[in-house]
Amino acid sequence: MFRSLHMKLVLILVLLIVSVMAVIGTFLINSVSNFYLEDFRQQVVDVFKEKDGENPLKEFEMLAKGTDAADKLSDRLSYYAGALGINSNRVYAVLDDEGRYLAGSNNTFGRELTRTPNIVAAMAGSIGAGGSMADNQMDYAIPIHGDRSYILYICDNKASIQELSGRFFTIVMQTMLFGLLVAVLLSFLLSKTITTPIENITRSAQRVAAGDFGETIPIQSGDEIGELTRTFNAMAGVLKNTLEEVQGERDKLNTLFLHMTDGVAAFTADGRLIHMNPATERLLGVNFREDMVFNEVFSGMALPRDEDAGEKGYVQTEISRLGRTLGVLFAPYGAVEGDGGIMAVIHDITEQRKLDDARREFVANVSHELRTPLTNIKSYTETLIDAAGELPPDTEVKFLGVISNEADRMTRIVTDLLTLSKLDYGRMDLSFTRFSLRAMLESVHAAMVINAENHGHELALNLVDPLPDMIGDRERLEQVIVNIVSNAVKYTPRGGHIELFAVKRDDRRVLIRVRDDGMGIPKEDVPRLFERFYRVDKARSREKGGTGLGLAIAKEMVEAHKGTIYLDSAEGEGTTVTIILPTDLPLGGEKS
Repeated sequence: MFRSLHMKLVLILVLLIVSVMAVIGTFLINSVSNFYLEDFRQQVVDVFKEKDGENPLKEFEMLAKGTDAADKLSDRLSYYAGALGINSNRVYAVLDDEGRYLAGSNNTFGRELTRTPNIVAAMAGSIGAGGSMADNQMDYAIPIHGDRSYILYICDNKASIQELSGRFFTIVMQTMLFGLLVAVLLSFLLSKTITTPIENITRSAQRVAAGDFGETIPIQSGDEIGELTRTFNAMAGVLKNTLEEVQGERDKLNTLFLHMTDGVAAFTADGRLIHMNPATERLLGVNFREDMVFNEVFSGMALPRDEDAGEKGYVQTEISRLGRTLGVLFAPYGAVEGDGGIMAVIHDITEQRKLDDARREFVANVSHELRTPLTNIKSYTETLIDAAGELPPDTEVKFLGVISNEADRMTRIVTDLLTLSKLDYGRMDLSFTRFSLRAMLESVHAAMVINAENHGHELALNLVDPLPDMIGDRERLEQVIVNIVSNAVKYTPRGGHIELFAVKRDDRRVLIRVRDDGMGIPKEDVPRLFERFYRVDKARSREKGGTGLGLAIAKEMVEAHKGTIYLDSAEGEGTTVTIILPTDLPLGGEKS
């Protein structure tokens, strides 16, 4: 019950009133007792002190001589009864030097007279004027010396003090009760004034903790509680904005994790899975479960330790999953103890590795293609130098012809490489003009028909009307068609048939096809035919003067015209190359 601030304030005020009244009551009662004690002593001193040259004690000493001294002393004391305040509660007596009662205002003391420290002091010849509030009585003892020693003794039983103290105590209690009633009422009002705004803040804090920021606490005062309320309202507003920003960032991260192509997985320090995005499931071939552990996600791997990270702060490795090469980076996050753990970022580097392999293969192919003609040129040149003037003229001409052919071959390789480089970096200048597709194909046929006949082939031209005019770089496209027809001529055995075919595919596209009935291409080699320097029969291709770049250039050039090219072939049945080109490209010079 006393845990509430309201009851604590009430209890504090009640205890405060009780404490204050107890202190005041004690102080008043002690003050009254001290006053009576000092007044009693002062009365006795005033009676027996010397006044106007008369000393009462000398008179009492005179009366102490002779017979009936005790009665004479008692009678003389009765003369000062008024000044001494003698009444039913205060008496006087004459005692002998042993402290025994001899005479007095009454005989109530009798033989039951208590020998107090003051009486003992008087018996020793000193005035006994001591005492404290704790004593049951107030007394004063004065030694008188005559024929024998007597003691003048005045004693008060404190009945008046006790009666007055009782009245004071009653007044204090009544005042305390009234003060308690007032304190309780005031404490309730005061506590309500303090606790009501605090209760409002508490309820609002509970709503804020539950995510409800819609209500603002009214400010009812300009004091510290009002300032606290104002600050709380401001804090709730800032917290609302902060939570909205955090939620927005969380939504962004969730969206990022959900749709990113890289895999992300988080584990606790003991290897328990916390989070996994869909890319991780796709790359690793696992399905998320809340009870999964590290070894189930990365099978065959141990959870990286802190010391494995070293100075880099992370561990990087490569793994193979589902036929793909994956790069995995493990990095610790959070504290080493407690809420820390391991974050894994998974990246599919299969294509990167393929590109690296293709790059290395490309460099090796270029080196090989250039080395062969260079070796031939060097060999024939050295022979001509060493045997200068000794070789028959026709042999020299033959050697020089070989050198010229090899130089032309190198020139073709370099030219093709420069063409591919320009296409790769967008530096190939293409001049788009409107031209007749029929006229271009007839020109290709006219240029290649003699070459085909020289190889014993029949080159047919089949153009389906109407063939529309088209927009593009005629020279580049004509080069592409010539290269494809040239390949058909080279790799078709004598007596073969080659067809150059074209048709309007729809309102915006045309289809051009080169078909032969030659040796064909193995099925496993077809997907790689458009790769640079890739050749099915490398020795035979070099023998026929091929560089392995023709189809790669054709593909790049067709794609620069927003078209597509593909190849179908069956070993022993022939090959078909199909090109689909748009006819409505924008006019003018463009860079691919």
